[in-house]
Amino acid sequence: MIQLTRCYRFPAAHVLSREDLSAEENQRLYGKCANPGGHGHDYGVEVTVRGPVDRHSGEVIDRDHLDALVEERVLRRFAHRLLNDDELFCDRVPTAENLARAIHERLEAAVAERGEARLARVRVIETRKNFFAYGDTA
Repeated sequence: MIQLTRCYRFPAAHVLSREDLSAEENQRLYGKCANPGGHGHDYGVEVTVRGPVDRHSGEVIDRDHLDALVEERVLRRFAHRLLNDDELFCDRVPTAENLARAIHERLEAAVAERGEARLARVRVIETRKNFFAYGDTA
């Protein structure tokens, strides 16, 4: 099996808070990230697929196809947006952990529809100090 990782970037904002908590409780839980005005990140996203090498193309997946999937299902949806406004976060706080999971959910079936490659992992880089992986993290 071969793994391929492609890297992408998009800017987006979020407010970390839960509606069932008071402003003070959200402040204690999320600190400065609970600011009602929100704050933004220039997110990095690494998408890793794994599979056998196609005998005809010599590739695990067509890179242009993967780029198109990420553009359609992730970048167009989240870039330059307040993540809290997206229906994917109506029942979960738009933390980077939940963003990694949401991106994985958006890509998993679409990657599997074409060829033998499967989505192995999504990694979200939020800051220089924080990154979060969902999927096969080994």
